[in-house]
Amino acid sequence: MSSESVSDPASAELPTDAVSTAPEAASNSEAASNPEAESGGGEHSRAEDNASASGDTFAYRSDGFFDEMFDERGQPRTSCEDICQRLGQLSREQLIEHQRQAELAMVELGVTFRVYEKNGDGESVPSDRIFPFDVLPRVLELKEWQRIEEGLKQRIAALNDFLDDIYHDQHILNEGVVPRELVETSKPFLKQCIGLNPPRKIWCHITGTDLVRDADGTMYVLEDNLRVPSGVSYVLENRQMMKQTMPELFGGFSVASVEDYPERLLQTLSYAAPPGVHRPEIVVLTPGQYNSAYFEHSFLAQEMGVELVQGSDLVVEDRRVFKQTTQGLQPVHVIYRRIDDTFLDPQVFNADSVLGVPGLMEAYRAGNVTLANAPGNGVADDKAIYAYVPEIIKFYRGSDAILPNVPTFVCSDPKHRQHVLANLDKMVVKPTNESGGYGLLIGPQASKTEREHAAEGIKADPRNFIAQEMLTLSTVPTLFDGQPAPRHVDLRPFVLQGKVTYVLPGGLTRVALREGSTVVNSSQGGGSKDTWVLASDAEVNVAAREAERAPLRPPGQPIARP
Repeated sequence: MSSESVSDPASAELPTDAVSTAPEAASNSEAASNPEAESGGGEHSRAEDNASASGDTFAYRSDGFFDEMFDERGQPRTSCEDICQRLGQLSREQLIEHQRQAELAMVELGVTFRVYEKNGDGESVPSDRIFPFDVLPRVLELKEWQRIEEGLKQRIAALNDFLDDIYHDQHILNEGVVPRELVETSKPFLKQCIGLNPPRKIWCHITGTDLVRDADGTMYVLEDNLRVPSGVSYVLENRQMMKQTMPELFGGFSVASVEDYPERLLQTLSYAAPPGVHRPEIVVLTPGQYNSAYFEHSFLAQEMGVELVQGSDLVVEDRRVFKQTTQGLQPVHVIYRRIDDTFLDPQVFNADSVLGVPGLMEAYRAGNVTLANAPGNGVADDKAIYAYVPEIIKFYRGSDAILPNVPTFVCSDPKHRQHVLANLDKMVVKPTNESGGYGLLIGPQASKTEREHAAEGIKADPRNFIAQEMLTLSTVPTLFDGQPAPRHVDLRPFVLQGKVTYVLPGGLTRVALREGSTVVNSSQGGGSKDTWVLASDAEVNVAAREAERAPLRPPGQPIARP
């Protein structure tokens, strides 16, 4: 996905958030894209009334979808019984006030994203929007989360191996596991990166992987985001928002903590420093305030205690990178870059770029600076390459994928293309390198004219499209005028690869706020929720002991191959 897309084996404990307050306690008054993914879903059907399960205030209809909080009988799932009971004790007026307080806090904190809209003259003009937040949390059981975490670590390790391979010996292409033509025609595959050696062989330091749950409860990987994934700032702000507006909801629950992510990110970037650098100077490179994810850039820089810079603040001399300060030039060792590959260095990529730094790639190739994420890694989140990730995992890791892919048809394959064209009314069609829900066709909801237009595009440029079977996305209760209503969601966990691989507990739950919609993108009217990884105290203690015993395995260390 284009730019703005947990447990640590070394940790001794799984920290939790536990705010001890009485139920009657008063409440206090986040890609060069936004966090984007495309999801397709099915039609609404009638379901049981859940009012008896959670009290009159929390009356709820799941509309027949797999619901994250209620089962098919309309009863709260085991992990949600206590939280449903507590929510049911709140009046409609109290829920409305909690939501109002959260929205006011979002405005005061400036938790925004930027979109560009056409004005009356047809010109694109920037518009800042508050990222909508819903106060009803999404809950995941610790046991399920541990499986997700294991699957994500396996997936990211294999993708890192894939990147290092295709830019060097290309074993996987030579053996025909992934079609060579598919890689070499991928827009994010950069020939300028062939032979590059990122420090410690880490290509993807920060990853955001989009997950969706189907009607049978299976959790699928919808897409991988390895370039410069965004959205983690909203995870952190959402948790803070929940603690401020509904502290009584936390009392007595063991909710896995997310607050140490900035420190974890800083550790990851420090570990990636060039060899011999023990106290690296780290900066966050932003395109500037007009970028859609600028809030996140500034937020993370501030939280890590590092400087936020633009390309014009940096210079390259003698193949080394420096930042310009009032005290003169100061060396820079690690750049957490939040701009697209082709804008990084006008001497190597886009000659018209004013966002990057001339000479940056020469300094990088010389090993004098680290770029996180490594340039060229976008080929691994090309949606056509996505279809081969299970084979990639098997090739490098010697095991089957723990988390399955959504069944995917690659339109450059003649047989796949024929099937897609014959079943457009049942498919979700996506461009292979777009983000934000743009260019998406949801077949069952599209008009005949829209499907015909999509068919023409596929025939004209089949490499540029994939299609996936429709999934009936799960729902989560979402507050509207003080009453919960089902809305479709996805989940974006964030993974850090450093000395250890760390998966942020829960991640960003994005919710399609429009009734019946399955498009969760913020630019398409979506919002977000706080995501709770919930465990009993006993489960937390067991998880901590297992994490403490787990051996360290450096990333970029695949199984031995002949």
